[in-house]
Amino acid sequence: MMTVIIVNVNISMMTIIIIGVIYMNSSLQGKVAVVTGGGEGIGLASAKRLAAEGASVFIVGRRQSILDAAVAEIGGDVTAVQADVSKPADLDRVYEAVRASKGKIDILVANAGVQTREPLGSITEEAIDYQLAINFKGVIFTVQQALPLLTDGASIILTSSATAVKGIPQRTVYSATKAAIRSFARTWANELKARRIRVNVFSPGPILTPLLQQTFVDPKVKEAYMTNVVGAVPLGRAGEAEEMGEVVAFLASDAASYINGADIQADGGFAQV
Repeated sequence: MMTVIIVNVNISMMTIIIIGVIYMNSSLQGKVAVVTGGGEGIGLASAKRLAAEGASVFIVGRRQSILDAAVAEIGGDVTAVQADVSKPADLDRVYEAVRASKGKIDILVANAGVQTREPLGSITEEAIDYQLAINFKGVIFTVQQALPLLTDGASIILTSSATAVKGIPQRTVYSATKAAIRSFARTWANELKARRIRVNVFSPGPILTPLLQQTFVDPKVKEAYMTNVVGAVPLGRAGEAEEMGEVVAFLASDAASYINGADIQADGGFAQV
């Protein structure tokens, strides 16, 4: 919470506003953040918000061209590291880059994820392996390999999904991996309590990210999604990636200092009613 003490009764309202803006734009000053899947969508929006709050940000992704564009968009103290979170050796490179440059991590956003759609009866071994490698194994090793760099009192933020609690057809494997992330947070919040490291989850509802847009190869699929999924959101719209970035920045900040092991449902009410 920001407290403004006025010692000069003649201070102008504009001065108060400026003080507030400076405070808000530096609330994470000196913090170091790592965001996986940080090149686009929710990861990009999160990285932008953290950087705007004064954090030094490392973004991680598999495609260098996407990362390069993200660095230009984010601005500030941002570094891109090309890596696949399903490969522990790649994560070693990421954390070595962080160690060499900043020597610590205060905020870790394990956001990288993939989604394929298969109805029961058509689920393939390849689809299972692909989603488990990134959404499940990737999250575990993203956090585990960061432990030596995480400061005491750090904030770990895991990206789950409203599908973890909402039964949506053709999401058997994806939904299961996202439900596992909720379990990770509960376990790790207890395992890391001696270091006062907070571990929280946020679960977006329908967000029209590039990852989701890629699944709309058939216009009829998009039409059905907008009708059946977005149409079920009480707020009557899909969410914006920037709104998810605000949630991440909140969980990373001191404003969330007593929130631990929680799952923030940022879904417009989709899975709540």
